[in-house]
Amino acid sequence: MPMNELDGISRPKVLLVEDDAILAQAYLEYLGKEPCDAAHRATVSSAIEAIAVLHPEVVLLDLLLPDSSGLDVLQYIHDQTLPISVIVMTSEGSIDNAVEAMRAGAFDFLVKPVSAARFAATFKNALERQSLRRKVDAYEGAFTQTGCCGFIGASLVMQSVYRVIASVSVSNATVFITGESGTGKEICAAAVHSQSPRRDGPLVVVNCAAIPKELMESEIFGHVRGAFTGATSNRKGAAAQADGGTLFFDEIAEMDLGLQAKLLRFVQTGVYQRVGDDRAEKANVRLVCATNRDPLKEVESGRFREDLYYRLHVVPIELPPLRTRDNDVIAIASHMLTKFAQEESKRFTSFSTEVEALFRAYAWPGNVRQLQNTIRNIVVLYDSAVVTREMLPATLRDLPVDGTVAISDNAPMRPIAPLWLTEKRAIEEAIRHCNGNIPKAADLLAISNSTIYRKRRDWAAREEEFWTSVPPAYGDGSAGGMSNK
Repeated sequence: MPMNELDGISRPKVLLVEDDAILAQAYLEYLGKEPCDAAHRATVSSAIEAIAVLHPEVVLLDLLLPDSSGLDVLQYIHDQTLPISVIVMTSEGSIDNAVEAMRAGAFDFLVKPVSAARFAATFKNALERQSLRRKVDAYEGAFTQTGCCGFIGASLVMQSVYRVIASVSVSNATVFITGESGTGKEICAAAVHSQSPRRDGPLVVVNCAAIPKELMESEIFGHVRGAFTGATSNRKGAAAQADGGTLFFDEIAEMDLGLQAKLLRFVQTGVYQRVGDDRAEKANVRLVCATNRDPLKEVESGRFREDLYYRLHVVPIELPPLRTRDNDVIAIASHMLTKFAQEESKRFTSFSTEVEALFRAYAWPGNVRQLQNTIRNIVVLYDSAVVTREMLPATLRDLPVDGTVAISDNAPMRPIAPLWLTEKRAIEEAIRHCNGNIPKAADLLAISNSTIYRKRRDWAAREEEFWTSVPPAYGDGSAGGMSNK
């Protein structure tokens, strides 16, 4: 198959950078057996020019080139953040250079002389990685949202929430929302309602934690005149008010067990009775529930009926805490700053770089609600174009900032970990995120499969020595729930 200047339309493009004419011809013959279009260059300068013009997906790179090191090509690809898989080719005596190239972002390396089988296997792995990267980019591009029905943020964890909301809203299935206090459970319920066929009907909210238990039944189902002391007239409950719309039970785990039995009947049949009334009534409602507790633990402890749990827990939505939402904290804070500044007629428009770093470093135990209160406090007490560190509440103002760890009010600082251990934690976290799929984890980390396997072998040799003399502050060596022993 003749080689050309990458004039294929749908075939993957490959650039071979090799100054040895005999080896170059051999590699081109190997590539001729693959479904690709390839070009050849012999120097660093011509390779960089070719990359800028031809946009290859894979670069086969010799490190010992006549005008400079092949690492300069790799550095160019890195600096330009180009989506290229680089396969380094090196002689037996230059393995250290290959390892350096892997650290600099190379996908894999080949030791010369290269057999046809080894060449084909490594090349196909690089192509598969590029294919997976394109699919991931297309998937993320199709679903990336900066917000949804009151939510603000484009983090990956929130993209998942947005997709579940969009999927479940069109159905009539019961939704069960969980998450820490302040993560936006009521906003989520409103989002489900606003995108559903019931959007023109009412959204009625019952806060089970705010209503005394002796009044809760009346609040939900209503009562008739004379049903109890103070019942001077008939009253519609939330079930009747929500007829044709959505009924949202916030903090449902706070509901009394006796009332849970009556709610179960309503969930099963849509039938209920007002307090003090013998007649049964019916309401057509879509149920959404929320709690900041672990519902299964509530069931196990006997505080929540198991049969009711399984009736309500049809489509779960777990709202992530703010500390796990990457840069969303800045987007949310900026939105609130603009909103509150307009309301209070203040000049605020932005945050200082130092304040943004503090916002990212803080753990936000109160989540978005705490962030909202923090911004409101700043806007009310101060007036300036830029929010500075001095304007922050003491819990934030006094934090050290290293830009790498989330710090809560009472969290002790860990000692600095060795680089290999930090790297291990990051890689193992990626593997867990991918459910044990190492090739997928490697792609997300922009490294090769062989790099992960090699590093795992290296960790095993280091760990025994490290953990026998580990400082007490490391505890059992866990990081994010992962044991390193």
